[in-house]
This record gives sequence, structure tokens and C-alpha cells, in this order.
Amino acid sequence: MYSFAKGFEEPVSFHVMQTSSFHNHSWVHLSSGWLGKLQTHRWNSSSGTIIYLYPWSRGNFSNKELMDVERLFQLYFNEHQDFYISQLMFQDPFDLQVTVGCELHSGKGFLGFKQVAIQGYDFMRFQNETFLPSPKGGEKAQKACKLLNFNEAYTQRLHRLLSDTCPHFTLGLLEAGKAHLQRQVKPKAWLSSGPSPGPGRLLLVCHVSGFYPKPMWVMWMRGEEEQLGTQRGDILPNADGTWYLQATLDVAAGEAAGLACRVKHSSLGGQDLVLYWAPQSALGWILFAVIVALALLTGLGFWFGKRWTHCEAP
Repeated sequence: MYSFAKGFEEPVSFHVMQTSSFHNHSWVHLSSGWLGKLQTHRWNSSSGTIIYLYPWSRGNFSNKELMDVERLFQLYFNEHQDFYISQLMFQDPFDLQVTVGCELHSGKGFLGFKQVAIQGYDFMRFQNETFLPSPKGGEKAQKACKLLNFNEAYTQRLHRLLSDTCPHFTLGLLEAGKAHLQRQVKPKAWLSSGPSPGPGRLLLVCHVSGFYPKPMWVMWMRGEEEQLGTQRGDILPNADGTWYLQATLDVAAGEAAGLACRVKHSSLGGQDLVLYWAPQSALGWILFAVIVALALLTGLGFWFGKRWTHCEAP
């Protein structure tokens, strides 16, 4: 059943992240849906509806099934507002963070999960059809789990959602979004110098942007020798769903010549990008030469134009 999930970035998962804030006796809910590390959905709290961020974000669910999910969210928000205020007696203000979803594990199928935090601290989790309190949650977490576990209708509904609805929806997203999720976008790379690390030293920066999928290998090299001082930053998202990464190297100014940045990515088909570092003075001379060449070409064009005009005058 799950063989279709092969070929996608691992781990294959779908989860909803929710932040609910109770301030000045009113609630504000922020929710988003994520396929792995790609945001695919957002919750419109004013209309109580799901916003689909891609044409394929509906998966293979029917309109009726999607409306049922929306109603489930509306019911959930109403229920948990009353639960945390009326039954657990949390005082204004406080913030609630919830992560709920399912993840595909090799040989085990999909495993559902739900984790709840209050004010950034673990409060409780749902596992094997049972709510379990976190030690940091104290007496309120124990009381919450006792009340929720006593409500068998709720725990069974949540278990169905995580073990059946979530995997079905996740596989539907993978199928509907296959062309987008398995696309290959080649990176663009360029070099620059960063702030000087100290007297007589250079910070070489290799920028790589616009690539997809996310796995990327970047290294400063001298010939075929990897420079172990290479520092990679975090891989960050671009607005178009591609990724950005930079790798830096702190070197003595006199040792920068001969260094190169090598980029490996699945979209390149084994043809690595290699960018050679050119000292700033050399770059200046290159720029000067280009400007001079353009000026000469412009002058020659103007001269030939005048001669042609004079020749045709009679």
C-alpha cells in the first residue's frame, strides 16, 4: 500500500501545527498544515475554513470529505477552548501549542502522534489510543489525561483520525503533488567575501540558491582536497518553495588563490558546479578590461556608422 511513497523526501509525514493564545478573555487560533517541511495548508480563523496553498493541496479527498475535516476543526477549537478554561482552570493569559499528524515508518506503516505544550513546555501526548501526561505538566496534565481518557468517544475519534484519515490524506497529497514534489530544479551559485574575520584574513562565501529537492552538498576545495574548515549554514526556504544555502571558509588572505567552491545536487546529473575564487584585485582588472572592450566596440561602431553615412552622401 505504501510503495507509492518511495521516491519522495523522507520521512514522509503530514502534520498540523496549531498555536492558540488566550489573552484578554478571547482566543486567537493559528494553524498550518505541513507535508514534511513544505507548508501546504493554512487555517482561516475568521471564516473557519482551510486555505489550500497549492492546486494539489486537496489531495484526492472529495469536497464532502474536506468539508467534514473543516467541521472537525471547528468542533475541535470549540471543545478545547472550553476544556482548558472551564475544566483545567488555566488563567488568562496563556499559550497552547499542539502538533498532530502521522508519519510513515519503514516496515511499520503510518504512526499517528499528538503532542501538547503549554507556554512552550511539554504538557501531554497521545500514544496508543491513550493520553499520557508529561512530568513537566504537573497535576493539571494528570487531570487533563484522566478526563480525556475517560471520554472514549473522543479518544476513539482521534485514533481514527490519526490512523486512518491522516495516512489516507497524506498518500493522496503525494499522488496529487507528485510532479511538484519530485521536480528537479538546478541551483544557481555565486561567490562573495564576507566581513573580515581579522587582520590579514578573508571570509570566503559560496552562495547556492534556487535548488530543489532539499538535499545539497557544498564544500570549499583546493584541487581535490576538501577544506575541513568549511562552515555550512542552515538550508533556508525561498518564497518559491526552493532552497538556499551558503558555505563559508575563513582563510589567510595569501592562501585564497586556488580555492574553489564545489556544488553537488541531484538536479545536476553528476555534473558538479565548480566556482573558482578570484582575488578582488583580479576581479577589478577583469571588470576594467570588460569596460575598456565595450568602450572600444562602441567607438568603432560610431566610426563605421559615420563613414557609412559619408560614403552614401553623394
